[in-house]
Amino acid sequence: MSGTALALALLIADPVTLGAPPAPPAQPEDSEVLQGEADGYERMTVDVALEGKGPYRFLIDTGSQRTVVSTALAGRLGLAVGPQVRVIGMAGENNVATAQLDTLGIGKRELYNLVVPLLEHEHIGADGILGTDSLQHQRVLLDFDSNTIAIGDPHKLGGRAGYEITVRARKRSGRLIVTNARIDGIPVDVVIDTGASGTVGNLALQKAMRDRPAFNTTLLSVTGHNLSAQVGLARNLKINDLTVTNVLIAFADAPAFRELDLRKRPAIFLGMRELRVFKRVAIDFNSRSILFDLPQ
Repeated sequence: MSGTALALALLIADPVTLGAPPAPPAQPEDSEVLQGEADGYERMTVDVALEGKGPYRFLIDTGSQRTVVSTALAGRLGLAVGPQVRVIGMAGENNVATAQLDTLGIGKRELYNLVVPLLEHEHIGADGILGTDSLQHQRVLLDFDSNTIAIGDPHKLGGRAGYEITVRARKRSGRLIVTNARIDGIPVDVVIDTGASGTVGNLALQKAMRDRPAFNTTLLSVTGHNLSAQVGLARNLKINDLTVTNVLIAFADAPAFRELDLRKRPAIFLGMRELRVFKRVAIDFNSRSILFDLPQ
């Protein structure tokens, strides 16, 4: 994690401006497998269609409260610009314009009438972001061996068969937060963040791990801000019977922790470097469960 790390957690300070999240997809009974593509930060992207056009590459981001479109793409599509909204990223916050999006297609599924924040392509690293508002009511299955993403009904996608570990979570602002976790014996809240390249921890966790050595890095945010951070190494992260060893954590007083009320208790956004340790990770938003398929 030396140098820079992409940390894309995105919250909306005034979600009322954006209106209600989109309704469930028109074909909730269907499940399908989409070919994914890893970007330079090992995050997963998929093809989507906007207004019947595309494909465009969108990042699957379970740390983002809302779906986002790049400013450049919105301009090319001639999307109607709406009121500004304040967005909060891992490294800072900005007031940004919004746009009205009539249709967004993910494979055979379509969402309608979205109001989406507009962010710069260079800060997103993709044409847009598929946030948790577009993924509710479904299972999102990331298969790292085949580099595919399956979206659909959990039962259609195999239920719990083939997964060694199932973890229950609570939901806040559309995200799943695991509370029964420990880092080197320290109780910690864990946000599953597929939009982040690495794991980010708050200052409360850094203080609890005060005897750990650290070096400097910089977090890059979707808002275009940079935030200085210190990196430490945790010997292990335990979630129920699941253990991940040698976890690199970038510690920072990130605005995203404040917005989710995760500043006082040790907390992390668990990024793709650690998630890719597993063969598969399934995120069930309806049942508030996360399933892990361990590698051979």
